[in-house]
Amino acid sequence: MNLLDLPLAPSAEYEHVFNQFTIRVSRRDELRDYLRMKGIPSDVYYPIPLHLQPAFAGLGYRGGEFPHSEAASAEVISLPVYPELKDEKQDLIVAAFREFYLGRG
Repeated sequence: MNLLDLPLAPSAEYEHVFNQFTIRVSRRDELRDYLRMKGIPSDVYYPIPLHLQPAFAGLGYRGGEFPHSEAASAEVISLPVYPELKDEKQDLIVAAFREFYLGRG
């Protein structure tokens, strides 16, 4: 992930209203299980890309026609983000990522 892809912090006179922070990672499902074990909520909002969902079956798209969408649906995970998320909780989330990907505890 490129830091330029991160959302900009709001100016001091405003508060953000983000309700999820979605990132793209390798080993997404393993990471989700690990975060759950650590008590850190996460979610996968679109595990099936839109073009393959039953509601859009009438459009006639098949697997492989939108490879970027299909790859993203297998690799994205949404993390908690809200104004009341304390620095300590953010530190726990970062530490969990470090432990999972770097094996450091």
